[in-house]
Amino acid sequence: MLNNEFFATIATFVIALIWLRLNDFAADRGWISSKLSRKIIHMGTGPIFVLCWFLFTPSPWSRFLAALVPLAITVQFFLVGTGVMKDEAAVQALSRTGDRREILKGPLYYGIIFVLLTVVYWVDSPIGIIALMLMCGGDGLADILGRRYGSKNLPWNSNKTWIGAISMFVGGWIMAILIMIPFIVSGFFPGSINSYILPITVIAIVGTIIETLAIKDIDNITVTLTALLLGHLLL
Repeated sequence: MLNNEFFATIATFVIALIWLRLNDFAADRGWISSKLSRKIIHMGTGPIFVLCWFLFTPSPWSRFLAALVPLAITVQFFLVGTGVMKDEAAVQALSRTGDRREILKGPLYYGIIFVLLTVVYWVDSPIGIIALMLMCGGDGLADILGRRYGSKNLPWNSNKTWIGAISMFVGGWIMAILIMIPFIVSGFFPGSINSYILPITVIAIVGTIIETLAIKDIDNITVTLTALLLGHLLL
């Protein structure tokens, strides 16, 4: 069984690394901007990683071995952000302005959250998956569409737009629903997807409100903590 777990861990790591390096390469070549690359990585890495959980068996070691993947990537983020490791492609893909120190904020928090929620929730509860997908889909899409199409700012935060807020809700809601479906169909979580729509909707609405507040650089943390708290209350 452990051989299967190690295979699943290696396969997950390879898939995640390919995804990250493709975006690093595209940003380094100038095919996409560093801001866009940062959010594409933000949106895509989480769902890809969570879907790789299906490669693992119900071993008590599974969650810890799976968590090694975001842990290794997070350590790389830390080393690049502190300048210990030189990786210009990663800097271009993960930072907004090309400053490596930016990686020590959002991207680093993102990785730490994935490690913790993988270990704590795994497939024992849908709460962790919903919180992760809200962070990935919602926050990522809000930044992309908000910057491109947002023209009317929110009255309580001039740095946020109505388009961004709507994108946050829609992106987080859709991604949470889509990723939950295969886990429900596979029997990991009870009930049908219909029984999760209302809780996910409430979580997405409140998470959106939290994301629109003037809390710079730690929205990955605040949105996720909000989703976890509401998840325990509603699920």
